[in-house]
Amino acid sequence: MESWEFGRMVRRWRDRVTPEAVGVPVGRRRRATGLRREELAALAGISADYLTRLEQGRATAPSAQVVESLARALRVPDAERDLLFQLAGHAAPGLGVVPSRVTPSIQRLLDRLAGTPVVVYDATWTLVLANAPYNALMGDTTGWQGLERNAIWRNLCGPASRVVHSGAEQAEHEARLVADLRMTASRYPADRSLRRLIGELADASPRFTALWDAEVPPELAGPGRQKVVDHPAVGRITLDCDALLVALDDLRMTIYTAEPGTEDAERLALAVVVGTQMLVDRVQG
Repeated sequence: MESWEFGRMVRRWRDRVTPEAVGVPVGRRRRATGLRREELAALAGISADYLTRLEQGRATAPSAQVVESLARALRVPDAERDLLFQLAGHAAPGLGVVPSRVTPSIQRLLDRLAGTPVVVYDATWTLVLANAPYNALMGDTTGWQGLERNAIWRNLCGPASRVVHSGAEQAEHEARLVADLRMTASRYPADRSLRRLIGELADASPRFTALWDAEVPPELAGPGRQKVVDHPAVGRITLDCDALLVALDDLRMTIYTAEPGTEDAERLALAVVVGTQMLVDRVQG
């Protein structure tokens, strides 16, 4: 019954969200006043087929990550978000749990950056959202599941990213991420999902264990303000990389820009266009 009620609630809330409110382009012949199913699926980072099964009550027990993504895409207030978690069979995240909530005010900020590559992580360095320009620049994140969504795992165990690092820069980046996770663990000692993540990272990577167990944290320089991205269609682009901490929500937001009028700015714009088309072709193919 709860799975059917969860789907009914998502359908009803989807109908009340105007495309303009979430940055979805509206064509002249559009008849639907709310979001189409495929539009909500894209905003939430899930497949339209899975959303269909959820709405029809044929898919049960959506993960907390899926529930959070749907709540964010639907722009629901906290009370409705908590109800959605309840209907999905989850307890709403409490004060002792690492938050992954993107508040409406932060979402409005992200909407204003719709043409700029932006990625948001929670305090465990697990991906919360990546916008379309980020996926076009860095590679598609929409299919990532489980540990794949964690930046620490991806740096220690995952495939190479498009960011160009020297060996020393990569080692420092890894150490900085693990040091930040250690601080997160001290702030959320009762979060069982966080403890499980730490165990999974330790099992997957001896390097993680060595960094975690280091008696004296390594001396780290501040994060670089510039990064070189090697895009497969455009080549290398030097970008300003600004990492922002959303203190009240314990989120990490990274924004990639280039000085207007420069060759890097032209390459970034081209990477976003070409990369977006590559992602569309992959989905349609």
